[in-house]
Amino acid sequence: MNQPPAPPAGLFLFDKPKGITSHDAVDLLRRKLSMRRIGHSGTLDPMATGLLILLVGTATSSQSALQGSAKVYGGTILFGSETDTWDAEGKVVAEALPPPLDETSLAAAVKAFSGRIIQTVPAYSAVRLQGKPMYKLARKNAVMPEVKREAEVRWLSWTPRPPELDFKLECSGGTYVRSIACEMGRFLGSRAHLTALRRLSIGRWSVEGAVTAAALAAMTPEQAAAALRPVPEAGHA
Repeated sequence: MNQPPAPPAGLFLFDKPKGITSHDAVDLLRRKLSMRRIGHSGTLDPMATGLLILLVGTATSSQSALQGSAKVYGGTILFGSETDTWDAEGKVVAEALPPPLDETSLAAAVKAFSGRIIQTVPAYSAVRLQGKPMYKLARKNAVMPEVKREAEVRWLSWTPRPPELDFKLECSGGTYVRSIACEMGRFLGSRAHLTALRRLSIGRWSVEGAVTAAALAAMTPEQAAAALRPVPEAGHA
């Protein structure tokens, strides 16, 4: 008796558009492939775009390795105001004069947020506190202690366009770029929040080879399955 074919398994490189959650992206592929066992390699906020690796079938076992991989982001910081979410999705909670963003000031700020740093986890995040995601507590205006996390950051480029700063950086898994934006604003004697963020790569995987939402919608289930990449061997994510 013939055995049924094995279900699809592998990595699906998805270029997440702005405005949908990472879970929404998972659901798109679940519906396309008609299977439930699909996860992702690390959350991208709704405001953010770029590479989201969807893990299909047995590839879900690679989640931890991919979440810990270094990531490269490009984005924009707006100085002069801070929001409750530390990005453009939130409401403004503080304002200050934008800093000059001159070469000396930026060099000092970049140095302060380079290498191994201790950053504050945003209140609106999925990190669990008292058994609940912090964002649920924040929505109820609950008083919460600051949660700190170690991160490693390497700035690749930065271009001032006062009152904005365009940047590209590489960081360790679990880094909150929103935190860097907010805390850099305070470091420069002002306030700031993230207005744009695009994930360019995760480990060796680049967004340049990713499938857009429009392309996924146009694919047949067979084409989507054929787009899966093999799971890398341990230590090669």
